[in-house]
Amino acid sequence: MKFRKKPVIIEAVQLRWDTWSEMCDHAGVGQLSDGKPEGFHPGDGHIGLHIPTLEGLMTAEEGDWIIRGVAGELYPCKPDIFEATYELAEEPKP
Repeated sequence: MKFRKKPVIIEAVQLRWDTWSEMCDHAGVGQLSDGKPEGFHPGDGHIGLHIPTLEGLMTAEEGDWIIRGVAGELYPCKPDIFEATYELAEEPKP
């Protein structure tokens, strides 16, 4: 048997320096402490962040998308998987 994902709209923010504040609000983690992001540097000069998921803490690295799922759960997604799985949804008009 084959199955297709149901079309659902998710919220996602890509983990980058220029989206750090938006991502912190989105995921509720990584807030600024003493003017510095509460993330980590994996040693190659990039940023990373621990994301609380239903399976426990997962590591997101710079460029990963942080997705808020249909039940409000968070999880990181690699950019290539995100691009293959999701497309931009139009916002509903009021």
